[in-house]
Amino acid sequence: MSLLLELAGNKAKARAAAKELTIPQLENLIAGFNNALVKLKEEEALIVAQEAEKTAAAGKIAQLIAESGLTMEEVAMLSAPKATVSKGKTVDPKYRLEIDGEVFEWTGRGRTPKVFQEYFDKGNTKESCMI
Repeated sequence: MSLLLELAGNKAKARAAAKELTIPQLENLIAGFNNALVKLKEEEALIVAQEAEKTAAAGKIAQLIAESGLTMEEVAMLSAPKATVSKGKTVDPKYRLEIDGEVFEWTGRGRTPKVFQEYFDKGNTKESCMI
């Protein structure tokens, strides 16, 4: 790569290096460089077009913000994700048991607590301890 950079920066060295090549080799080299040049120009034009699209979109967004009466800070604050995650609702208990003066409550969700399972295993029903 450094040889190419050296030849690109010094015409005399480029001519001297070209004398070592045959005409078909030089033509092939020139064609390769022309192809590379065309591709680089296309890529650069694409990048410029994308930047122009982004600039136009940013202008539209700025215009919409101005028309809405909001400031950029307000838009940023409103569009930022919320930092806190809310937990699920607490559910009121649906079943209640009183054993030896101690009260046990259960929402009826999830795994059946041991106290309630023992109560049900004795032949009692859920409806009998429903609140």
